[in-house]
Amino acid sequence: MTSIDDAQVLLIDDDPHLRQALAQTLDLAGLKVAALDDARGLAARIERDWPGVVVSDIRMPGVDGLQLLAQLQEQDPELPVLLITGHGDVPLAVQAMRAGAYDFLEKPFANDAMLDSVRRALGLRRLVLDNRSLRLALADRRQLDARVIGQSPGIQRLREQIGALAAINADVLILGETGSGKEVVARALHDLSARRDGPFVAINAGALAESVVESELFGHEPGAFTGAQKRRIGKFEFANGGTLFLDEIESMSLDVQVKLLRLLQERVVERLGGNQSIPLDIRIIAATKEDLRQAADQGRFRADLYYRLNVAPLRIPPLRERGEDILLLFQHYAEAASERHGLPPRSLQPAQRAELLRHDWPGNVRELQNCAERFAIGLDLDLPLDGPSAADLPSDANGLSAQVEAYERSLILAELANPHNSLRSLAEALGIPRKTLHDKLRKHGLSFSEQGGD
Repeated sequence: MTSIDDAQVLLIDDDPHLRQALAQTLDLAGLKVAALDDARGLAARIERDWPGVVVSDIRMPGVDGLQLLAQLQEQDPELPVLLITGHGDVPLAVQAMRAGAYDFLEKPFANDAMLDSVRRALGLRRLVLDNRSLRLALADRRQLDARVIGQSPGIQRLREQIGALAAINADVLILGETGSGKEVVARALHDLSARRDGPFVAINAGALAESVVESELFGHEPGAFTGAQKRRIGKFEFANGGTLFLDEIESMSLDVQVKLLRLLQERVVERLGGNQSIPLDIRIIAATKEDLRQAADQGRFRADLYYRLNVAPLRIPPLRERGEDILLLFQHYAEAASERHGLPPRSLQPAQRAELLRHDWPGNVRELQNCAERFAIGLDLDLPLDGPSAADLPSDANGLSAQVEAYERSLILAELANPHNSLRSLAEALGIPRKTLHDKLRKHGLSFSEQGGD
């Protein structure tokens, strides 16, 4: 018998002869049908995005067709429900149509009429679910754009990778310098995944003392060690059904790495001092600021754990590689800080823009965010001068041509931070022909993606 979850048509009728005849007709037409004689408790068993339709008699003991319609409408108003009425029940059918029924079939009816109505209802259901899926994907995309901010090619590629990996259940290794936003990426992977309703547990392995890291991660039983007076649930077990983000994984000892490798392979955890293997439904997102391959070659990190984690790597580009994003990010964080402190937003002066673009940002986005906070509350940018002094530069780098090119690049970067939907708009803002702008973008290693226009 076809289950409700697998059925295309859910048929409910308390008349066994009619139910069997209708089920056979639907089955011969190539449709998967689940036939029931009672509607009680049925609505609670149907998921909101169930991809089928319901065909139900109106007059039934317990829960009748109109009551079932009301229950299903409350759960999903777009689920097609076809009601079967007896002769003379047309007023009931009209009431049902006003209440949201897709169609009604008056006994006696031709099988072809029923099949035609069911097929049209299934077509409508597919369209509804496709539209829901598209709306959800669009909402996820907007959420991701609002979290992982930037227009640079590296960030655009990162967003595409996050969207692809969020849809699957693979463990992920995030590679990025300090302050580059590794936890932001991990949270985005979780929130855009099917695990979004489960827990997201973040732990920094580098911030844990060696004496407590195993207990924190794996938990312990009473008496496992001195001071362990009661059972403790570890972070892995606490994250069951969701995602665990393990930052600075390179700082874990080799002994802990062995246990992590077993957990990744077998999806079970044993508390310290215990013998019970606890099954886990968990996604691991690890992050590191080091080259783990190099650490493995040096014996500081297990090679087998590295290869186990490196199935789906995500690299976050450092801010110094994202020149197009600096002013955009700064404006975003400065406006957020101004709103948070109840202050009017401040405008950057040209010299300040140039200062932001000159800075090398060793602390990445975290450093920029702190700088934007200072600016929003009225303090100076307070950025150190980056790079070698003029005396240390090659002679050709001190020339007028090199200085002009550097200034030209900073002007283009500054304008890229403003909203433009076409290359022509950007060129007009800079006061140069579009062909010239295209050449200069290529010369300076910059990019611009048109969002419309010409």
